[in-house]
Amino acid sequence: MEVRVLVVVLLGVLTVSARTDVLERRNNRLIDRIKSQGYSAELHRVVTKDGYVLGLHRIPHGKNGSPGPRPVVFVMHGLMSASSHFVHLGSEYALAYNLADAGYDVWMGNHRGNRYSREHVSLNPNDSVEKLEFFDYSYEDVGLIDLPAMIDYALAASRQEKLHYIGHSQGGTVFLALASLDPEYSNKKIASAHLLAGVGYSDNFPSAPLKKVSDFGGIIYTLGSRLGIVEISFDALRRSERQAVEAMEQDGVVDFCAGDGVYKAYCEMIGVPYLLGDRLSLPVVPEMGGASLKQLAHFAQNIKDGKFRRWDYGPVTNLRVYRSFIPPSFDLRKITIDVTMHYSLSDIVLNELDVLAMAAVMPNSKARKIERDTFKHEDYIFSKDSKELVNDHIIEALNQF
Repeated sequence: MEVRVLVVVLLGVLTVSARTDVLERRNNRLIDRIKSQGYSAELHRVVTKDGYVLGLHRIPHGKNGSPGPRPVVFVMHGLMSASSHFVHLGSEYALAYNLADAGYDVWMGNHRGNRYSREHVSLNPNDSVEKLEFFDYSYEDVGLIDLPAMIDYALAASRQEKLHYIGHSQGGTVFLALASLDPEYSNKKIASAHLLAGVGYSDNFPSAPLKKVSDFGGIIYTLGSRLGIVEISFDALRRSERQAVEAMEQDGVVDFCAGDGVYKAYCEMIGVPYLLGDRLSLPVVPEMGGASLKQLAHFAQNIKDGKFRRWDYGPVTNLRVYRSFIPPSFDLRKITIDVTMHYSLSDIVLNELDVLAMAAVMPNSKARKIERDTFKHEDYIFSKDSKELVNDHIIEALNQF
């Protein structure tokens, strides 16, 4: 019963029409929102080597600052997130504003396919055929292709040689992928990195329900791909909510996120605040960024296998691509950048033991536990406590450079 409704929800996540003019309005609304807080704001577009058009949002200086060269900080969002989340809390508490007021040139990235980067030089994400190629990317593609494109652009535009990197959740994952597979590039361009609940090792994955869902990740991805369901977005989740209600009524389900079954696991998979209605409790995110189904499938592979490694194509294709039947792990020993891994004890997708294990193998890394045991995975972005518990510590560390 539960599995049937879960599949209804996941496979109800259909691609929602978003023409270029809609994308333009989205980007402009965010720029206007930042300006309304009293900051300068800029929209930049970067084209990756494989044709994706990425939206970058820049806050070049603080409220009382003036134009001119200053250290660059590049901030990268997590899964299902977007650059707008780094300004969500407003000028007093949001990370991007805090950094700008502290004297930094702040660039906020958006990975391919999300609400601010849903564009390609030749592929139409709304076309029933072309969308299959458009959304055929995992978090590894974000790390190896999107990050260098955005970093290079930000450095060139700001006329700086290096920048500081801050990544939340998947924003930390893609940094670890890039820095381990291309350490020469990373060492040349990145002075330091702060990973906010940066997901990597999963030997001690903390959520049993979410781990249960990961066991079905391959099936869901295969089925979704065959049906042409390759994108996850906010509007699609809202539409799938209505379909799920009907299925739940038939099965007599009362609270979607309650209990210990796959419903709760689905809610935990998103890892954001929930809207608790009369019956259905699908998660609600302010301006959900969106992602490809393959991104989630890649995380599911890692969770299921308890390994932090590259995309698993299957034994035959793995042998051709990697010269091994099993995809290679990301070798964190190659990361020599100054890395601080911020973590909390109430995080449902990252265990303290895995953070400490990652920090132990990176030569210049340290782990920093948040000084509030109830601090959650999403609190880095949505809790006002993040200013005191996270942002101020990051700025103090950056100032030392």
